[in-house]
Amino acid sequence: MTSAGGPPLPFSEAVRLGDTLYVSGQIGNAPGGVALVKGGIVPEARQALENIRAILERHGSSLDRVVKCTVFLADIKDWFAFNQVYRELFKTNLPARSALATSGLALGARVEVECVAFVPPNP
Repeated sequence: MTSAGGPPLPFSEAVRLGDTLYVSGQIGNAPGGVALVKGGIVPEARQALENIRAILERHGSSLDRVVKCTVFLADIKDWFAFNQVYRELFKTNLPARSALATSGLALGARVEVECVAFVPPNP
């Protein structure tokens, strides 16, 4: 499946099962390509979360309906910087969350975020 104008990748950007949407891990790549935004953890984190926001909206959900996030960091020392960006987008109704360090992420990313969200039924 292709992610909204992006390159073909071997996974779906999201899968809906009933009223639950499972969003694949997103890194800080600019929409429509695979190049990471420049500047390190803060711009990458912001872009990864904006990518998630766009996917949620395409599938009838939103950030305020996210119930669980998993955060993968290339360096656990980036946890505090990531949290600052995370709080910009998740101000209230904080989702359940796990964060862990990895030995590496796709394309040399500093962060990858996946989430699960509620999708209300169509009226």
